[in-house]
Amino acid sequence: MPLIEINFDGIVGPTHNYAGLSLGNLAATRNAGSVSRPRAAALQGIAKMRANIALGLAQGVLLPHRRPDRAWLAALATTPEDAAPALLANALSASPMWAANAATVSPAPDTADKRCHLTVANLVTMPHRSHEWPETLAQLRLAFADRTRFAVNGPVPPPFGDEGAANHMRMATAHDAPGVEIFVYGVPGGPFPARQHVEASRAIARLHGLDAQRTLFVQQSEQAIAAGAFHNDVVAVANGPVLFAHELAFADKEGFYADLRRLMPEAEIVEVPASRVSLADAIASYLFNAQLVTLPGGEMALILPGEARANPAVWNWLQDMVAGNGPIRRLEVVDVRESMANGGGPACLRLRVVADPATIDPRFLVDDAKLDRLEAVIAAHWPETIDPAGFASPSLWQQAAAAREELLTALDLAALA
Repeated sequence: MPLIEINFDGIVGPTHNYAGLSLGNLAATRNAGSVSRPRAAALQGIAKMRANIALGLAQGVLLPHRRPDRAWLAALATTPEDAAPALLANALSASPMWAANAATVSPAPDTADKRCHLTVANLVTMPHRSHEWPETLAQLRLAFADRTRFAVNGPVPPPFGDEGAANHMRMATAHDAPGVEIFVYGVPGGPFPARQHVEASRAIARLHGLDAQRTLFVQQSEQAIAAGAFHNDVVAVANGPVLFAHELAFADKEGFYADLRRLMPEAEIVEVPASRVSLADAIASYLFNAQLVTLPGGEMALILPGEARANPAVWNWLQDMVAGNGPIRRLEVVDVRESMANGGGPACLRLRVVADPATIDPRFLVDDAKLDRLEAVIAAHWPETIDPAGFASPSLWQQAAAAREELLTALDLAALA
């Protein structure tokens, strides 16, 4: 079977909460202390996956991690019962749901050894995410166990921050054709931390064996980071030969665009002008944190959160775009409001992997029937609400553990328990 793009969505975990842990993520900090709805959040994620399948897209899943993370707390010489409230909040975070931060992926056509490379992100900048990588790595090594087709690499060492595919774009004439890989990094100095270090990006490019002549390292604009674009995928997304970006996304857009066109003359750049959509509106609506996908018929679609439709400036610009003769021809709106309230849109929830599905562990691939089973588990076992004031409740920890165990059983993945 030819190589195709598969979207692996993170299933929203049973401890999904609004603790406001992510500095620079405006939605997360704005909703700190609010009551979350883990069951609704997870069911919204399932509905998004169903919508993708209905569009003819291949769909996979990544699973929630153990929460609270007792091993991480033990390394800090404490337990959930004794941990300070701030540590307990970090140990309970359901942030692995945002699979775009799981790893950086280079498909086989781009790499020296012609294997698909996945390097797990270290996520060292934020304490609540810094302890994700061991469980993520275990899942990736199980899902992509065929070592003749895949290389699943451990993280870049600290202090070089790497936040995965959220700061990486790939452009190609087709998914199975050689591509141009674009690593977007930040520079410290503004009010919020720059999470992707250029040294980490360069290390990953070397580890993946990428052609230096077809690899770009591009600085994200400090203006975008200061406005709340904590990852590049909040202000830019690419698919096939198309780059969809805000006018203010990059520090040197003219230089970047010139390099891109030199390497890929077929590239089409769809730029949203700041005069039509401000950075504030783009970030609040997650216009760019959308899934830009190629449908089976070759048409390109943008899968957007409902917040993009609710923003007049954003929606008016999108209507003008699709009325024109550009490469993006279709808009699909999904409801992921519970994830959005914590700072993660449709693109945050998925990791893109270009591969032959037959080479992937089928337990990580889903269809409607499997989603029916997962939906039933979530409806029966996920907490309906979580109040941050109740983080210290052992009954919450027990419910979360039991819910995750039921999910692993439904997927025949007890090996991850």
